[in-house]
Parts: sequence; structure tokens; C-alpha cells
Amino acid sequence: MRTLFALLLVLPGTLPAQAAPPSPPAGRIAFEQFTLPNGLRVIYSEDRSTPIVTVDVWYEVGSRNERAGRSGFAHLFEHMMFEGSAHVKKSEHGQLVERAGGNYNGSTAEDRTNYYETVPSNRLNLALWLEADRMRSLAITEEKFENQRQAVKEERRLRVDNQPYASAFTDGLTWPFDSATCFPYAHTVIGSMADLDAAKLPDVQAFFDTYYAPNNATLVVVGDFSPGELRRLVNQYFAGVPSHAAPEAPRCEARTATKAQRREVHDAHANLDLVMRLYRIPEHRSADTPALEVLNIILGQGESSRLNVSVVRRDKAAVGAGSVLNPYGSRNGPGVLAAYGIVNQGVSADRLDSLLSQQLDSIRANGITAAELDKAKNILRAGFIDNRETTFGKAEELHHYLTFHATIDEINTDLDHLLAVTSDDVKRVASTYLAPANLTLLIVRAGPGGAQ
Repeated sequence: MRTLFALLLVLPGTLPAQAAPPSPPAGRIAFEQFTLPNGLRVIYSEDRSTPIVTVDVWYEVGSRNERAGRSGFAHLFEHMMFEGSAHVKKSEHGQLVERAGGNYNGSTAEDRTNYYETVPSNRLNLALWLEADRMRSLAITEEKFENQRQAVKEERRLRVDNQPYASAFTDGLTWPFDSATCFPYAHTVIGSMADLDAAKLPDVQAFFDTYYAPNNATLVVVGDFSPGELRRLVNQYFAGVPSHAAPEAPRCEARTATKAQRREVHDAHANLDLVMRLYRIPEHRSADTPALEVLNIILGQGESSRLNVSVVRRDKAAVGAGSVLNPYGSRNGPGVLAAYGIVNQGVSADRLDSLLSQQLDSIRANGITAAELDKAKNILRAGFIDNRETTFGKAEELHHYLTFHATIDEINTDLDHLLAVTSDDVKRVASTYLAPANLTLLIVRAGPGGAQ
């Protein structure tokens, strides 16, 4: 769901050279934080290994904050935020970052929207100023709104409606949830065409006024900078941005499923049927999350996963199979684990579903092997380190632990929790969450037709 997307405030002279702080152990992230009077939380981490810096802003708003009839607004704003502000012209944001030798992007998920710039360290002031200017004074006009509404609709056509399986997959992730009791996770991040068409400029302005405020945002800065200079720039650019009334928290009643559901749809762009078994799982803060992450790897990640070895290579019942855990990112509400496969020629969807079910039931009944557990932990350990190899990666990790964990300090202890997972833990969560009553079965039929 990503969309690639001023004034040069160059301070004369350069700061005197300073000794770099001691490097923390591999994978660990040392950080400090402070909060401005307007509510903006600032977290920073020095990394003097390269002369670059990442400025990463997360707003506590995603598709879960939308209401019925107004889906897609959070993603629409990912686009709108690059349309200019009081001192930055339309499309100028990206031009200024790229001319400075940097890169930038933005993304939307269920629980957050982020914007970042990675620039040479002597242009930290530019990145901070750009973010502050659009936080304070985004230019919301009828012309820009209509332009980006059409851009989002085209993105939906390109990436969802006209891609095989994409529409069913996108919609399917919402089907385990009841829109009446848990609308935050019962609709898609990209939103519907009907809701985008029905949106009005006052609705868009109200969304910005509600969620795009310093007291609903966190600024993370990682890289080569002086903490004293960072504080000075943050105060200079952000202290004057007014706070807004705290937005109402979204509500989701995660009722326990009592029986399996089955949905069948047709996909005119698909040549082969697809089977997807969706299971509702708890929020990321749950104590079961580490074991679920291990289970997901063993079940459907990589060539040696259960589904690939058994269903694809041995039984030759699928041209591809795997599993995914919350594909748009972690959640503060209930999530989804999905096991899927695309049928091989001559194989029925029911036959493939039976084979997928056998592998899930095998883990529920018999657990996993020691070799599988070691493999999963090695993958998690490698990913843990890999996510922290860049300034942007470290910034995103800081945001993640602030947003989705009990405390941000878990950024340096979470690996211990992952490595402490036992085979019994994996069997227990498989028995709990892969239970038949918790299943939403999605069958995608190749070729035209109507939903059943």
C-alpha cells in the first residue's frame, strides 16, 4: 500500500566534530526521548556509523479509525500529505528531499500511518521542517482532494481490482470480523470505491483536524546528529504546532468464534482456484505472539516450511502455498493468521483444503520438531538483526515497540522472548487459534461469476 512520493533552511557553518557515543551490543538500540508541551513525543537514537539521518513520523491513525461509509480516508491522507503545505508547493516535498540526496516514503496500515525522510546528516533541518510544515498547515483544497481521490481509485484498480486473487485476499482478511461489533478490522485499508466517491471536502478536512496533530503523533530521529542540535530544531519547528482534542478511541468487540465460516467468490483474473484458511489471533501485545510468530514460520515461510514441503513438493497439489501473519503490520486489536494455496492443475479446491487442514491439524495434535523450532528461531534472530541495520529500520523498530508493546524498552528484550518459545508453546497456540470453530474458509474460483 505504498506510494513513492523547501525552502532550503541551511544553517551557516558546521557543528564541531564530536566523539561518537559507544556502540550498543549488536542488535540493541540505545535511545532517549522527550515530549513537547503540545504533546509531540520525540524519540531519538544516535548512530554515527554513516553521515545520514532518518526522520520518521507516525500518526496514531489508520484504517481502524475510520467509520462506516468513510473507509479509505487514512490511506487517502497518505497521498494528501504530499500535496503541499503553507511553505511547500505541490510535489515540492519530494523534490527537496531528492535534491538534498535523500529519499522518502509513506505508508498506511490498520493502526498507523507513517512518513519518513532519510537524508545526509547536514540536512536534518530540512526533513524536520518539511514534516512540521505539513503537520501545521497541510493545503487541503477541492482540486487537490479530487486529484488524490482519483489517484487512490486508480491505485485500487491497479493493485487490487485488476490483480488475480488480490481483491479476495484484501477483502478476505476482514471477513473473520463482524462489521457491527468490530468495524475497525472489518474493512480494508485501501477502502471501497463507493466510499471514496461519496467523500466530501469537509469530511477530509475534519479527518485531518482530528488525527493530524502533534499530540497524536510520534517523531523518531535516528542517525548522525547532535542531541542538543536535534532538540533545538525540534523546538524551533514543532513547538508552535497546536495540539487538538484527543480523538475517540476505536472500539472492537472481539467475540469468540463458535463455528466455522465459508465464503466463496469468483475471480475473473485468476486461472487457478485459491484456498485460504483464515484464523483470528489476538493483539500483538498478547503473550502468545512470540509462539504465533514461530508457528507462522514453521507452517508457511520458506522452502522448508510444512506447507511447501508437503502440499507443493510432495503432494503436488498446489503451485504455491504458504502462510502470513497480519500482512499489513502489527495490530493493537485482533489480527489474522492465514494459510493458503493455489491449486495445481487437475486438483480440486476441496482436495487442497483437505491437505492444508491436515498440516494444521498435525501441528495441533503432534506439535513440531526440534529442528523446526531451531530453524524458526534462527530466522527470527536474523530478522531481528536485519531490521536494525539501517537508520530507517531502527526508527521503525522504535515506533513499533512504542505502539504495539507494553513498553518501548522491550525493543532490547523482545528477542529473548522469541528465543524462549518452546515446542509446547507452539503446539498450545496452534491448538488454541487453529481450532475448527475459529476458521474462516475462503475459496476463490477462477473465472467470472458471482459471490456465493
